[in-house]
Amino acid sequence: MKKIVKNTAILTAITLVAGCLLGLVYEITKEPIAVAKENAKQEAYRAVLTDAKEFEEYDKFDADAAAKLVADAGYTDDITEVAVAKDEAGESMGFVVSVTSHDGYGGDIALSVGILNDGTVKGIEMLEIAETAGLGMKADEPEFKEQFVDKKVEKFSYTKTGEEGDDKIDALSGATITTNAVTNAVDAALVYFQNELGGSVNE
Repeated sequence: MKKIVKNTAILTAITLVAGCLLGLVYEITKEPIAVAKENAKQEAYRAVLTDAKEFEEYDKFDADAAAKLVADAGYTDDITEVAVAKDEAGESMGFVVSVTSHDGYGGDIALSVGILNDGTVKGIEMLEIAETAGLGMKADEPEFKEQFVDKKVEKFSYTKTGEEGDDKIDALSGATITTNAVTNAVDAALVYFQNELGGSVNE
């Protein structure tokens, strides 16, 4: 009985010490991790809207309203953040809409989409992607991402036949699921832009 009590006390002490150490490590690393994430986000913003001077948080963003808007349009993606892109004069020139798709082959795919005020997509940049190497990971390569650049369309769709058109994205060979996830995520960003931010390809 004494041995059981002793072992229990030792295990309890080890657990408490381990918990304290984990808490300490978390506190030490929390800020650097947050800074690193913010820097990565800002780099992604600059990558999708290269002409912007600065980016400010869109203070009217409502995650619940965005979720409903996107769902009503038939998408399962989440709009996670929106930033206003400003030019040298401090005027709004467009938006960066960050989206998370839950339909990737290897898990969630998070990306940012840069959209000018007139509805032109200026670029997409991956924030988080863990697809199959040599297949789905090609979605993070320039050849794939550049298909969205400088396109002003209501929505994109992918093709496996090489069909041409500004709204057509060539599917990645052997990675249709990834292609679909990324394309839908960009389309979700466009839905939010067109309905919430006042932009329309028909204006």
